[in-house]
Amino acid sequence: MTTSMIRIRPADPGSATDAAALAAALLRNRDHMRPFEPERAEAYYTPEAQAARLGDGGRRWFAVDGERIVGSATLSGIVLGPFRSASLGYWVDGEYTGRGVATGLTEEVCRAAREELGLHRIEASTLLDNHASQRVLAKCGFTRIGTAPDYLHIAGAWREHRLFQRILHDDPPPAG
Repeated sequence: MTTSMIRIRPADPGSATDAAALAAALLRNRDHMRPFEPERAEAYYTPEAQAARLGDGGRRWFAVDGERIVGSATLSGIVLGPFRSASLGYWVDGEYTGRGVATGLTEEVCRAAREELGLHRIEASTLLDNHASQRVLAKCGFTRIGTAPDYLHIAGAWREHRLFQRILHDDPPPAG
């Protein structure tokens, strides 16, 4: 998928090149993402740590401008069987916000979740004051389903989050 000059592609879990590019993107955006992220150790920003994350079993997509990673989306906690659900997380480079990158990433993840993974739903959460992310989720068909107090430890404190979900289809799960 392409959003203007930005291309969206799956991450390669075994790629040292992807791990190095992701580490560089995260380091470049460290201050931009600090209010929305857990506190991170220095080792998190290394290619080695990102290689481990890329191989952790989640599914990831990158928004790239040329070869530069300018955003990422992750489906984690993928559960099949009768639940067929996963959690979505994403971020966008501070220089690329407001350009539709998060919307493009989210739509591509929803497409892949339905067509490639056969998921029924995706859930997402935002900090209460992250209105930009809430607008992205609304544009992509997510509905608010509640609020969770002390949901995630972000920027040094347990923070309340708004919870959202998108139902991808109503087909029954495969017999198994």
